[in-house]
Amino acid sequence: MTVLDRSKAPDFKIPESIELTKPIKRTLKNGVPLYFIPTPEIDAIKVEIITESNKQLLPEEDGLVPFFTLNMLLEGTKSMSSPELDNFFDHYASEVDTISTFEQQGVSLLTTKKHFLSVLPVFRSLLTEAVFPEKELEKRKSQKALTITMQQEQNGARANQLYRKVLFGTTHPFGFISEERHVNAVTKEKLADYYQEKFLISPELFVIGNLNDLEITRIMEAFEDLTIHRSQRKPDEFIIWPEKRLTEVKDKAVQSSLRLGQHLIPKTHPDYHALTVFNTILGGYFGSRLIKNIREDKGYTYGIYSSIGSLEKSDYWVVMADVQKGYADEVINEVYSEIEKLKTIPVCPEELEIVRNFMAGHFLSSFSNVFDLINRFKAIHYAGLDYDFYEEQLQFFKNFTPEQVMESGKKYFDTGNIIEVVVG
Repeated sequence: MTVLDRSKAPDFKIPESIELTKPIKRTLKNGVPLYFIPTPEIDAIKVEIITESNKQLLPEEDGLVPFFTLNMLLEGTKSMSSPELDNFFDHYASEVDTISTFEQQGVSLLTTKKHFLSVLPVFRSLLTEAVFPEKELEKRKSQKALTITMQQEQNGARANQLYRKVLFGTTHPFGFISEERHVNAVTKEKLADYYQEKFLISPELFVIGNLNDLEITRIMEAFEDLTIHRSQRKPDEFIIWPEKRLTEVKDKAVQSSLRLGQHLIPKTHPDYHALTVFNTILGGYFGSRLIKNIREDKGYTYGIYSSIGSLEKSDYWVVMADVQKGYADEVINEVYSEIEKLKTIPVCPEELEIVRNFMAGHFLSSFSNVFDLINRFKAIHYAGLDYDFYEEQLQFFKNFTPEQVMESGKKYFDTGNIIEVVVG
């Protein structure tokens, strides 16, 4: 009889492949696509209706109209006040949240199978019957103005704003920085006009849960009479900041917030998986090169990380850190030094194995929650990909070589092209 040694953790084994449930696609009478992932093992239901983010359809002064429209949906409808809506969803153990990214906006409903058909009509009413009451709007405007003031004062929040500005351009919606004048320009009439004419542009429905065919039909019936508008999105034109560095000095600050970054290739590019490995080794996990050098060896910062942000046509890369004031140049030079090392010196077998196991484990954990499945699907859906992307990614994580890591760095990370933002 074999005795199990419980003092040792079992060996981590990367699976040979991953099996994912592909969504079932339906199309509503009004042309809206519905993607459904059945999860018979759990009696929770999530419904998301996602539309294009449509700031580009508005003049710059109305840049906050989409934000207020989205966040005012629960402030009252033609048939229910804000307190009544809150009490209704609480009574049925349901949550309604807003969804907002660079390229999409929408609302989601999380509820139980038992109460699903009771709450669905009220959730649907948020898309057609919102009334944007003046009192609640003024309260929201005051809160937003305060938030804007605080973001101007907080180094990290301000650095994020300026990074978007230098990466995407001041005239692009992604680079938009809200100011108090934008809050003042918001009116009930503007919200109502945007809600009617520009809110539901090319919407899509994403559904996950334990639902039968009849219940899916009820969802389709609830949304198939929505008046929708076709996409008017123009190709993205990013006007990148012409200078190497943008600095905003704050005399009283004790730290400086750094953002370094650049545009990258899209997920559809064959080199994308190698770039994710390069980023992980550099600064994508707590054992990364940047953590060991800049946090542990030199003590310039508590945390420094790099990540890849998702866009439909091309992703972007950013390094984020709050460092001791006066050490910004030293930290930036160390970041560049680590990039150059990764481009020219092969990763040793020990580090390679640690990173390989981390990335495979992190990859698998991103599918551990049933509601993660719809998010993983959306991530590739918006990029025009299918589940083969994830199978290829897992195989790459299992088999990548030091040479592939170096080659990706040489091709896509020229430190001369990296834009720097320093606030503090």
